[in-house]
Amino acid sequence: QVRLAESGGGLVQAGGSLRLSCLVSGRTFSRYALGWFRQAPGKAREYVAGIDGSGGDIYYVDSVKGRFTISRDNAKNTAYLQMNSLKPEDTAVYYCNADDRAVGGFEYWGQGTQVTVSS
Repeated sequence: QVRLAESGGGLVQAGGSLRLSCLVSGRTFSRYALGWFRQAPGKAREYVAGIDGSGGDIYYVDSVKGRFTISRDNAKNTAYLQMNSLKPEDTAVYYCNADDRAVGGFEYWGQGTQVTVSS
């Protein structure tokens, strides 16, 4: 069974930094495309950043470009989201996603971690 466990959320002042981690257990980690999504109260879930299995193809939503960095360590089965220059509008629950549907698998989600940025 594949399980995702996020960590690293918390309360930070505007301009501060946090690093989220997502530990993926189960099948071969490198087969998964990994993504970070977020959902603020009353808003739809938003795709924030994504990285393919090799780490060579990366996506960011425009609002986080230049501030957030997604990475993965295939030896540690872990994905990261380094968040710098945080803004109050980054406040949300952040979810990790692992997707290997491209190779006949499924999509998996973590339980989410709260990020709160105070002004």
